Amino acid sequence: MTVVIEVLAGIVFFSLIILSVLLHECGHFIPAKIFGVKVTEFFAGFGPKIWSFTRGETEYGFKWIPLGGYVRLVGMYPATVHHHHGNRLTKLADEARAAEAEDITGADRGRLFSDKPVWQRLIIMSGGILTNLLLAFLLFWAVFGIHGRAAQTTTVAAVTPCVHSSQISGPCPSGDRRAPAAEAGVQAGDRIVSFNGRQVDSWSQLQEFIRDNGDGEARLGVKRHGDAVSLMPTRTLVTEVPDLNNPGRTVEAGYLGVSPTMVVVHSGPGDTVSQMWTMSKQSLSALARLPVLTWNVASDMVTGKARDANSPMSIVGASRVAGDVAGNSQLTMGDKIATGASLLGGLNLFLFWFNVVPLPPMDGGHIAGAIYEACKRGLFKLAGKPDPGPADTAMMLPVAWTIGALMLVMGLILVVADVVSPVKIF
Repeated sequence: MTVVIEVLAGIVFFSLIILSVLLHECGHFIPAKIFGVKVTEFFAGFGPKIWSFTRGETEYGFKWIPLGGYVRLVGMYPATVHHHHGNRLTKLADEARAAEAEDITGADRGRLFSDKPVWQRLIIMSGGILTNLLLAFLLFWAVFGIHGRAAQTTTVAAVTPCVHSSQISGPCPSGDRRAPAAEAGVQAGDRIVSFNGRQVDSWSQLQEFIRDNGDGEARLGVKRHGDAVSLMPTRTLVTEVPDLNNPGRTVEAGYLGVSPTMVVVHSGPGDTVSQMWTMSKQSLSALARLPVLTWNVASDMVTGKARDANSPMSIVGASRVAGDVAGNSQLTMGDKIATGASLLGGLNLFLFWFNVVPLPPMDGGHIAGAIYEACKRGLFKLAGKPDPGPADTAMMLPVAWTIGALMLVMGLILVVADVVSPVKIF
């Protein structure tokens, strides 16, 4: 029965991902229709067609490779661009324009994407990524407000006695030293209120103070049974600690040796935005290292090494994780729904940042092209020069094809890894 639940939950979660993709495309499609742009295709997925239907001038449907989706806006490349020098790149751009021109009739003039003012193009291209951001916000706000989220407090849950070993009594083993917090006399239940004379308001702030302190002196003030206590000065030490923006990596930073008490808090939109920014820094760190992280996944898969729980996943892997959550008998129904919603929110937040990248074929590449064109035309106007015309975005086709091929390869690697060596969170 558990297997059936896991499979059904995985299918439901996969369907919700596809729904997120379709809503992203609606973010492009709806303003494009409002501004009168000709839209001929609206698809979830890439590659061979599974099923479709046509309404008006637009074909809607699904394709076999579920790595995204697209709407086909006619006239993405400006039709009339004159190059002073002919080379392979300009020839490629001209061929792309010629291929697109086959779908353009005389009645379409004025309805092409490239015919529209820059501000309309910016709205059309940013609509998708803003939809992902809004979905992420609504999902996280619902989870934090209704179910609550685990929050770290400045009250100490446990004190690490030795830096490297788990020994809880007696002297530390040879070569190991007492943890700084233990040397200072910190006790479980103490609420840390100051660090080196600076007021401590949150656990994240305390973490920052400790890490930035390196191996410097540390003077702690705590509240113990309601009384203010100044502890014996100690020195933090530099050691390997998890990277806050990439939990799969470690960095050298100051270390104290305390762990926080966890509580469940219910919060509103302000805290949701704050938490999303923290998650965004982690997403950006992962995005910057995505090719390397994908290579590590492939290497571990080939060598048989256990999959890192923090490694990137495809939507297949995310669906499997959702299935594992649904099949876990130790979680309440509320915990399962909240975890699934958070997983979907995190995916939408990552898609937002992924598509913000200012390179084609991502939405950010088209946004960057429109901004470049507006700036160029503005500068020419200020200089009293003739209008330079639209920016020739077709010249970026080699970049788009290279990145597209890289995305396809990485996507296939992650899909295979998620089948052969899936991420385990339990």
